[in-house]
Amino acid sequence: MNFQHTEDRRMLADTLNRFIAEQYGFAARDAIARSTEGFSADMWQRFAELGVIGALFDEADGGFGGAGFDVAVVFEALGRGLVVEPFLDTLIVGRALAHAGSEAQRARIASLIDGSLVAALAHDEPGSHYEEARVTTRAEKHGDGWVLQGAKGVVQHGEHADALLVSARTAGNEFEEAGISLFLVPRDAAGVSVRGYGKIDGGRAAEVTLDNVAVNADALVGAQGGGFATLEHARGYGLVALAAEALGAMDVARDFTLEYLRTRKQFGTPIGSFQALQHRMADVLLEIEQARSAVINAAAAVDAPRAQRERALSAAKYTIGRTGARVAEEAIQLHGGIGMTWELPLAHYAKRLVMIDHQLGDEDHHLARYIALARVAA
Repeated sequence: MNFQHTEDRRMLADTLNRFIAEQYGFAARDAIARSTEGFSADMWQRFAELGVIGALFDEADGGFGGAGFDVAVVFEALGRGLVVEPFLDTLIVGRALAHAGSEAQRARIASLIDGSLVAALAHDEPGSHYEEARVTTRAEKHGDGWVLQGAKGVVQHGEHADALLVSARTAGNEFEEAGISLFLVPRDAAGVSVRGYGKIDGGRAAEVTLDNVAVNADALVGAQGGGFATLEHARGYGLVALAAEALGAMDVARDFTLEYLRTRKQFGTPIGSFQALQHRMADVLLEIEQARSAVINAAAAVDAPRAQRERALSAAKYTIGRTGARVAEEAIQLHGGIGMTWELPLAHYAKRLVMIDHQLGDEDHHLARYIALARVAA
């Protein structure tokens, strides 16, 4: 199988990497990540004008890419720059609308692509532990519309999103896949309250409370009670994105560490000449290449039948979580004390690698999920 990117993807990667290197240096990124907004609206528009958001979606939805490898190319570049703009939730919400949305809802993908609409996924809940089907937020039929009641946690960019894709239970108990419905809710709707906070790896997230939030019938995305399949489909692209982002961050951490080993001297000689450190670095390079293979496999399988797709996605997320932690630890240890300082970009890459492991399920969750899926397939 040929894993070389097409010419269009190579051009996209080159353009995006160059833009990030020139316009999104670490000092600029740090200021954006620590701002009260948690991202730059101006930079978000510039990414949109470059066509970066459009590369995440199919031509039928107004984009010009949309395949797993398109997503991987974009997010690997974003990982290299530690970009904090709302790419991940834009991808997941847009994919959900493309998968199950009405004609009017799918038309809103164009606003996601041009950057005029910021959307966030509101699915995880306080007290949950990565269980995809655990939803206690309720949606009750009220006249021609719905009334939502519940709470959501760690909603990325929730303070400044224009719309929230909310999962709510319309039937069944809190762990059942059947009975979950999805609703597109305006963030400023009556009864929606948002409490924002800064994240350890930069940017902002929010806790969202839904207190008798009334929405029209056209807020329902897809069939009533059939939201789990849509969520799983959309989060699958999110898993490819996170795995690729981690790969980009690992490549940068590797390069920083190799450069440090070449230049830092002890006893008058570069420490990179010490055999023990060479062995440790060689192990890191092998781990990164194994992770790269897992990302390629996930990107290739994201449109495959469910069993094959979900196993590949969980395998990639597990590998990225384990390898990301290893790379972060080794890079900091090989740098010594300076590796932990705020001023050194490496520390921020290490934080991001650790936090990627906890998004959309950590390595323990995905290892258990992979084993369960393998048993079902057997």
